[in-house]
Amino acid sequence: MADPFSEIISLLQPKASYSKLVHTSGPFRVCRDDVSEAFYCSVLEGRACLQVNQKEPLILNAGDFVLIPVVESFTFTSMDPPPPNDLQSHPVEGEDGIFRLGSPDAEPEVQQLIGHCTFASPDAELLVSLLPDLIVVRGEGRLAALTGLVRDEARADRPARDVIVENLLQVLLIEAFRSGADQAPAAGLLRGLADIRIGPSLRAMHSAPAHGWTIQALAKEAGLSRSAFFARFENVMGLPPMSYLQNWRMTLAKHMLRAGDLSIAEISAEAGYQSSSAFSTAFSRYVGCPPARYSKETMLGASG
Repeated sequence: MADPFSEIISLLQPKASYSKLVHTSGPFRVCRDDVSEAFYCSVLEGRACLQVNQKEPLILNAGDFVLIPVVESFTFTSMDPPPPNDLQSHPVEGEDGIFRLGSPDAEPEVQQLIGHCTFASPDAELLVSLLPDLIVVRGEGRLAALTGLVRDEARADRPARDVIVENLLQVLLIEAFRSGADQAPAAGLLRGLADIRIGPSLRAMHSAPAHGWTIQALAKEAGLSRSAFFARFENVMGLPPMSYLQNWRMTLAKHMLRAGDLSIAEISAEAGYQSSSAFSTAFSRYVGCPPARYSKETMLGASG
């Protein structure tokens, strides 16, 4: 069976844009409202409060890891002691590359690894929409180790650094989603894969996207009646099963068209369409232009 998370994260093409180690002492409040990249934080020592996109604040303790695929704003504050209402803190980078809040000579009370990553895929918006909007993993040492490797490699001037960081980020994202599967996330792919009924149907779709899937066939994979499967899938995933299947097929088709290794007829078959004309009609409706034009424009953009 295919691993949908691995496929989606591989297609996202994550890139490390920024990573820093932050030591704090005393009260602090850091506010950012200019963020447009995926954000992750690993608390190494102490505890802090994180509020993301105006949602409910999260209390983070040592060993906790947070991943937010889409961030607009966040506020980090101290817990012991809480900051005054008018305090606005600004990290200062030391000669050792560590950012500090509070006295640079004081023993750090909170240590955090904070990072941002971007997604190079042209389909990033669609792919990210399949992921949970917030992952919080408590006390998982593997994630702390992985974030440390990302930090060290991103700062190093070594051969193949970018390739190694990209692969470490993929492992980090997969591990975060895998570790968060035991939670009760909102509707989306993580919840779907964790669902004892919907998970098998999702893996079946990803294993054979070209198969002529029907609601009846997918319901059989789930061990449910058609009506029960349809209702449960939409509740767990946030969209109907055939809409999810079409989204995934079109994402794969766009990826294959950009690669330029297959003909339109071959891509049509790989995307589960009986003819090139049927695929072209569906692709044009979904993307806004025929597949041949999309392929040509993508290649011209890449060469330019």
